[in-house]
Amino acid sequence: MDEFYYTYYESPIGLLKIGGTDHYIGELCFVDDEQQMVHGAPGIPDIIHQCTEELIEYFHGTRRVFTVPVHQEGTEFQIRVWNELLSIPYGKTISYMDLAKKLGDPKVIRAAASTNGKNSIMIIVPCHRVIGSDRSLTGYSGGMARKKWLLQQEFKVAHGVQTLF
Repeated sequence: MDEFYYTYYESPIGLLKIGGTDHYIGELCFVDDEQQMVHGAPGIPDIIHQCTEELIEYFHGTRRVFTVPVHQEGTEFQIRVWNELLSIPYGKTISYMDLAKKLGDPKVIRAAASTNGKNSIMIIVPCHRVIGSDRSLTGYSGGMARKKWLLQQEFKVAHGVQTLF
């Protein structure tokens, strides 16, 4: 098993924990309590430096697609959901029902929503781009204010429009 390394990046919307190996990013999440901070193996691999640089570019509005390799452990279904999230274009949103239909079965809407909530690589695997069928903002483990900020930032950069919600 690969050693896991961690670093932290102070984004415009809060502290992000970046975790990964020499080969991929496996965790990206917001840290609201400093007691949640962990330290992995000493040193920081190039992959984590690349991730940090790509996040800086994303928050500055100059990056729309991440190229850093990512990996999450999950069931075959979960991996399909997370891969589908990666196909949602920057500055766009889809509903949970749209997500279920893209997976081939509208009846999997709850399972898809649950898997969306278990995504451990926020922003890069853009679970924030999934919204309610009525276009309302729905759950986001990073907090609703952050979800709104991310969507508005992407929409502004992509379309030159200030407000989405």
